[in-house]
Amino acid sequence: MRPRLPVRRILFLRPFRPPNAPRLFTQNTLSSRPQLPFLSASRRRQTARFLTTERKQWIKDEVWLAGKYTAFLWVGGSLLLVIAFGVQQEWLDRKFPSPNEWSWITRKDFRSAKWNEDHEGANNGLVDWARTGEAYRRLLRRLEDPKIDGAGLQDQDEGGILVAGIGKTGFDISKKPETWRRGYYEVLLGAARAAEHLDGWVRDTTRNIAFPANVVIGLSNPNPRPVPPGAAAAPREEDCEPAFEAPEIYYIRVLTTSGFTEKQRVDAALAYGAWLEYKKTPETALEMYKWALDIATSSSTSSKSIINTTTGILDPSAGLPSSNILSAATALAVYHAVHSDLSNALPIFLSILRARKSLPEQPVTMHSTLNPDEEMPGFGKSAMNLVHSLMVPPSYPPPPGDGTTPPTRNPKERCEEAGIMTYIGEILYASKETKASREDGLAWTREAVDIAEEQLRRKGVDKDGKNTCKQCLEVGLGNWKTMVSQMAKEEKEAKAQKAGGWLGFGGESQKDVAGRWEREEHVIVERQRRAMDILASPSQAPPSSSYLQV
Repeated sequence: MRPRLPVRRILFLRPFRPPNAPRLFTQNTLSSRPQLPFLSASRRRQTARFLTTERKQWIKDEVWLAGKYTAFLWVGGSLLLVIAFGVQQEWLDRKFPSPNEWSWITRKDFRSAKWNEDHEGANNGLVDWARTGEAYRRLLRRLEDPKIDGAGLQDQDEGGILVAGIGKTGFDISKKPETWRRGYYEVLLGAARAAEHLDGWVRDTTRNIAFPANVVIGLSNPNPRPVPPGAAAAPREEDCEPAFEAPEIYYIRVLTTSGFTEKQRVDAALAYGAWLEYKKTPETALEMYKWALDIATSSSTSSKSIINTTTGILDPSAGLPSSNILSAATALAVYHAVHSDLSNALPIFLSILRARKSLPEQPVTMHSTLNPDEEMPGFGKSAMNLVHSLMVPPSYPPPPGDGTTPPTRNPKERCEEAGIMTYIGEILYASKETKASREDGLAWTREAVDIAEEQLRRKGVDKDGKNTCKQCLEVGLGNWKTMVSQMAKEEKEAKAQKAGGWLGFGGESQKDVAGRWEREEHVIVERQRRAMDILASPSQAPPSSSYLQV
């Protein structure tokens, strides 16, 4: 056996390592001297002062500037809002003047309520009647509170008069100033208008939102209508109450209040009668119109009755009627006409027209010949008027007439005559007894249109007169066109029957010839085009529609 060499044993005892590995015997792992802290150099970094004296002063200055600018911005913004509010209130005070006897808060609320009801402003014809009605109701509470604006109000009887279903009647306001009484009357009628528009609405007591009754979810409404998109969710029946009081509450308060003028009471009675007609209670509406006639004739000093309160016909031998009598008689005649009682309506209209034509003429003055729309003041006068309007607060308008005297035949009253003639023309045409009666109705309508257009083109017509004439002209032109269209249709049918004879000779030549009523249709189109320049400006009240369906 061959012996192993020792060199080979030595090679296997030494481990393999890479050539670049460090050699252990060349490194000294023991420290030659002790590592004492006080002998070694300090390695701690010196901390800097972040808040120096200069930095402190700079921060104080910046905080002071920021606070000062913030205070300036808030104060300036608040002052701008106050200025904007004051300018808005001044503008509203000139557009909707209020009595000076009221407190400032009451006057502000009155202007806001009138602005909410304004159809020509930013509302664009849409009125939030729930908000408007609440504003009028708040105004009434302030005006009837003895501690605020109701000092001096007295009950007409001890404890007041209570009416079943109505509540407490009106106060005795005869000791209050005329401007206070007139403003109180406007608030009562505004509340009545809001009550009419909120009739059939309910208020959700949990959210204080008004809804129509047909969207309420409950047993009394098994098929509720869906609410419009974007509106609040429909209310539940157990959470609802009536949104507003009934309109008769406010109308009766006007009629029973002592201190209103005769015209104010007559206007309230006529408005209440129109509301009763809308609610399909014609018998009650007729009684209300007769009540208006009684109020209008209560101040008459004539020994002979001017109007028969039973038939509504004016007696020409008893003297000139007052404005209130003419208004009440016209409303009664319209009531009979709407309910197809033409035999009673026509005599009343004829007696009213006869009485109006006998009224005295308006005296002609230099101012009445001027057109207020075309009168252009100079620059100096305009500047003085602007300064005066800015420095002097607006005054409440002067009181209108009480309606107890006969009116004069001014442009407004002449357009009222044209309106009466329009009613007569409708009745004569709607009766359709004979062809002559229908042609008479057309003749009355043509004359009414001519009078209304003539008065609109006159100079010196005030705003109320223009509104009345515009309504009369629009209704007259519409009635005239409807009547002539029916006559032209009948004329064409008769011509077609005549042309379609057994032999049919000459039929084609007759078809090409325009008849009388067809030519008049072209005349009406031309009259409507000509009237557009005077009807283009917006009127204060919307045009009324025809009372009779012909």
